[in-house]
Amino acid sequence: MKLLITTQIQENYGAHDWDGEGTCPQYWKFKGGNDYVVKKFKGGSEAATQAVMGLRSQIEEDSDYYREQIIGFEIVADDFLTEFEKSQLEYDGSITYSPKELTW
Repeated sequence: MKLLITTQIQENYGAHDWDGEGTCPQYWKFKGGNDYVVKKFKGGSEAATQAVMGLRSQIEEDSDYYREQIIGFEIVADDFLTEFEKSQLEYDGSITYSPKELTW
């Protein structure tokens, strides 16, 4: 089994014109997200929750310009493919960009 962690990215378009003084303008736009995997994951939902909480500092980011936040996770089969991996196989015939692999 492997643990799949999904994120959402936001970019603050208000920060592009910010001069660094005062409060940064807030104009957040959603920009997709990333998938992360922990291969050879052992344990159930409680272990998955502990793993995600332990990996948060390696995944999440929050600044005036950019945010990446975990929005979900699940335990999946070893041969599970993300939607992005499936589309690469369909259109390119191979997977060039795999989810980022983390160690727990």
